[in-house]
Formats: sequence, C-alpha cells, structure tokens
Amino acid sequence: MKTLGLSIVAVLAATPALAQDDNIVVTAAGIEQPRDEVGQAITVIDAKTIETRQAVDVVDLLATTPGVRFNRNGSVGSVTGVSLRGAETTQTLVLIDGVKVNDPSGIGDGYDFGPLLTANVRRIEVLRGSNSVVHGSQAIGGVVNIMTGVPAQGFGANASVEYGYSDTWSAKADVSGSSGIASGGVGAAYFRTDGISSAAGGTERDGTKNIATNARLKLAFSDALSLDLRGYYIHADLDYDSFFGAPADSSDVSKLDQYVGYAGLNLSLMDGRLTQRAAVTWLRNDRDYYFVPATDPDYGYKGTNLRFEYEGVYAPVDAAKFILGYEHERPDYDFFGFGSTDSARINIDSVYGLAIVKPLEGLAVTGGVRHDDHSQFGGATTFGANANYSPNAGATNVRLSYGEGFKAPSLYQLYDSFSGNAALRPERSKSYDVGFDQRLDDGRATLSLTAFRRDTRNQINYDNATFTYGNLDRTRAKGVEASVALKPVEALTVTGSYSYIDARDRSRGSANFGNRLARRAVNQVSVSADYDWSFGLSTGATVTMVGDSFDNAANTRRLDGYALVGVRASLPIGEHLEIYGRIDNLTDEAYATAYGYSTYGRSAYGGVRVRF
Repeated sequence: MKTLGLSIVAVLAATPALAQDDNIVVTAAGIEQPRDEVGQAITVIDAKTIETRQAVDVVDLLATTPGVRFNRNGSVGSVTGVSLRGAETTQTLVLIDGVKVNDPSGIGDGYDFGPLLTANVRRIEVLRGSNSVVHGSQAIGGVVNIMTGVPAQGFGANASVEYGYSDTWSAKADVSGSSGIASGGVGAAYFRTDGISSAAGGTERDGTKNIATNARLKLAFSDALSLDLRGYYIHADLDYDSFFGAPADSSDVSKLDQYVGYAGLNLSLMDGRLTQRAAVTWLRNDRDYYFVPATDPDYGYKGTNLRFEYEGVYAPVDAAKFILGYEHERPDYDFFGFGSTDSARINIDSVYGLAIVKPLEGLAVTGGVRHDDHSQFGGATTFGANANYSPNAGATNVRLSYGEGFKAPSLYQLYDSFSGNAALRPERSKSYDVGFDQRLDDGRATLSLTAFRRDTRNQINYDNATFTYGNLDRTRAKGVEASVALKPVEALTVTGSYSYIDARDRSRGSANFGNRLARRAVNQVSVSADYDWSFGLSTGATVTMVGDSFDNAANTRRLDGYALVGVRASLPIGEHLEIYGRIDNLTDEAYATAYGYSTYGRSAYGGVRVRF
C-alpha cells in the first residue's frame, strides 16, 4: 500500500474522583470538566468500548483514535511506543490512576506500553496537543490518561477467561463495593502466550507472562474530608530477540516489576467553593535483562519517581474557577551491567495557575502559566490558553487552543557515563489547533474536525560527532483529525476516525532536513461497527488502514502501509454469563510497525464473562 488518501464523511485520574460520564473529562485541566468547557482535542475510550472491542492490549484501542501512531518490536508484550500527532514517543505523558508513570530510567523517560494490558482498565482519555501548564515535563505530543474502575454502589464483581492462538490464556477479575464511610475495590489479571518470533523470519517463539493487580480505597470521613488510596502493579516476563544489530532469534529474556502508588487527602471548604487536594505519588520501575535465562541478570535499570502534589480550586461564582498548584518530584535512576554502574537523581519544583471563566453564555475560556525549576538546567516557563464556544447549547462547539510544552532531559541523557551531557537544555514546543464538534439528530450523529500544528525546538538526539546527546533537532508536525460517531438506530453503533499527520525534520544544516519523521505514517483511518440483535447476540467489526512510513530518519527504509480487519461477537447466557470471541487480522495481512520485527497474522480467541 504505497499511498493512502481517505476522508470520513458520514474518576478523575489527577483528582479524587474518576469521571464516568463521557460528557465529563478530567485530563485538560486536571479537574472534572464538561466537554463544552474544554478547547482542546480529547478522545474518550469508555468501559463499554473496551469490553465490546475485546482488546487485550491498550495500544490496540489507542490505534483506533485520531492522531495516534504506534510501533512494537514484535510479539505481544514487546517494547511499544505511542506517538501523538507525530511527536516522539518519549514526548507522550502517561498517567495511571493519577500517577505519572513515564520511566525515569529510560533513555528518554518514555513509557513502554508493551506490558500495559487492558486488564481492569475502565476508561482512557487521550489529550492531543502540548499541555505542560497542567502536566509539566513530557506533555509535548499530549497525554494518555489510564483509569481503573471506581467502586460499585453496594457490591459488584466481574470475571472473565479466554483462550486462543499460540496457546494464549487471559483471565481477569475484580470486586468492589461500599459500606459506611468506605468504598473500594481490588482487581487482578493474568496473561500468558507462546507468542510469535519477534524477529522477522525467525522461528523461535517469543512468549510473555504478565500479572497485573490494582486496588483502591476511599474513606469519606465527612462530606468535606476524604482520603484516597490507590495502587497498581505489573510483573512481566518477556522473551525477546536480540536487538544488538539486526533483530535475530536469541534466548534473551527480560523481567519488569512496575509499582504505582497514590495517597491523597481531599478537603472541601466554603460550601464546596474551595476544594483542596494534597497527595503523594510513587513510581518504581525495575527492569532486568538476561542473555541466558535462569542466570543472574547481565544488566538492568531501576527508575523511581517520588512526587508531592498540592492543588487548590476556588470557584467564587459559578462562571469562574481558579486553580493553583504546587508539585515537587525527585526522579531517581540506577543502572548496572557491562562492568559499570551509574546512579543519578534530580529535583524539580513546579508552580502553576489556571483560570477558567465563562464571560458569556456558551463561551468558556481557559488560560494558565507554569514554572518548573530543575536542579540541573534551571527554570522553564510555559503558557497555555484555550476556548470553547457553543451558540446553540452544545449542538455546535467551536474550539481554539494554544499550548506550550517542555520536556526535561532524562537522567540517562544527562548523566550516562558514556554518552551523557550535563549541559542539555529542555526540549520546547508550541502547539496550535482549531476545531469544531457538531451534534445532529438529538445526538445520534456527532462529527468532529480539528486542524493542528506543532513546532518543537531543542529536541534531544544522539550526536555522532561527539558521541554524546545534544539539543540538535527542530521538528514540525501539522495535520487534520476527524472523527464521527453514528447511531442511526438503537441497535447499531458506528464510529470512525481519520488523521493526516505531516511530521518532518526541520533541523537546518542536517542531512535529514525536510525528511518525514521515522515510523509516523501520514494517513490513518479506522472504522468500527457494532450491532445488537434482538435475540441478544452482538456482532461487530473494526477496519484500520495505515499508510506508508519510513523506519529511519534518512527515509531510506520504507515500511509499507497495511489494512487490518477484526471481527467479534458476544452472546449472553442468562443474566450473569456471556460467551464471546473474535478474530484479529482476518485477512492475514503481512505488515510491520518496526523494521525487522514480526507482527501477528490471523488469530482467533474465545472466552466467557461473568458479572454479579
């Protein structure tokens, strides 16, 4: 597929509660907001969509949203990066239940989506565009906000188990409830597969085993005071093929332990007009790598990030909110292997403020500023503003947004004993977008269109002349995103998305000036349709088409475009039981998202769900 040109016609995680209503979002300003109050582009993947699609991998859900591109190094569980609007994968900020989980021990502080399975995830928000005023470092491309479920009223429980291609087993369960001042829940998930050979043309299968658990507890001492506790844990064992040179069959294995914790105290004063939150969050990522299984690790990384957060929200009148926040974080990095050890840590102190005002009926305007003080390179100040206007009570919404982003150099880039450069400056971006949302026929049809541009400077890359990292690159991304949601009859739901992303190197004097950025296809379209039959059966299909891209900065190694078709069905058996199944890559398409690495062909899975 050489060219692809297509058009489409036709809880809080950072705050004490978790948004459940699709008309409420939490990622734009870090507080619960109606969509009509937000001028930024946000896509919500809700619990019903996650269950209906039967996806095991979070990335498979993200791939159907506008502006998202991904690459994976082979089998399920392998290293996977997500790019938003053509930004680097390390410029995507990721939150899990309100905790920043980008890995401080990674080369660029990126988040590896490979071990992140849907497990007990109940909602995902994808914010596209720079938003460092609220989220700080790394929110250059945007934010992916992952949320587990909130406790059920009374008692609730769910469980499922499935089996399929390559001896793949997947099982998960969760239970939640509330009584008196306490509400909470726990969940666990298990996944294992023999996998496929990650190296293209390889014969040795690279399997993975993944265990994930989550828990949350809320104690409401009064209407004004509550305590939130949350935790998330992932353990992943992965067989992978050697990446020292061209990917090739090998016995290499890796082990990951990821710990995520949140403890927050929430206080409401002045009849709810002033709310305050003070929280401590903690992330720890342990990664060990073995050339030979069942031996001591040959090398490994440990990254931790301890954060303190304060946020106050004051609403003197219904038409205005003022947000003031302070954050302190201490990323920590340790490495061992190849006869050496490295260790480094820094401190970042941040203050930010936002104002959300509604000066006219139907108009909401947000503006903010943030300053981050980094113990190595000093200060970085970012600004942002957006507006949303509806002349007809939400049937039509016009959105405008300007955002600045910055990304602090990673500890590896600053202090690695071989390639580190302590003089690195932060990457900086400016992002602009304009768009509209149109609701028709009492919400049975919704269309959205957004045009955007982002300019990034001081982008960090490896300097082959000095053998260290440097602020070498400038990049530019511009494009269009479109989405449609249709419900022509109650039983039929159709959704679609399209994005055009022109992401190029703008580093003057570089041999790659004007080239397309690697692994970022210009065109991508996805269409899903699901139908609920009168006798209970539900059937659906998703078609995703991705255009050509290049695997390298020189644009000499092409990745051909591809089209994937997936079909699915489910049938309830009584009130509490449901059987389901799916076929992925129905046409057995051969494709690659990273040069030299394999992808799955046609594969089938089936399972059973139970609910109480």
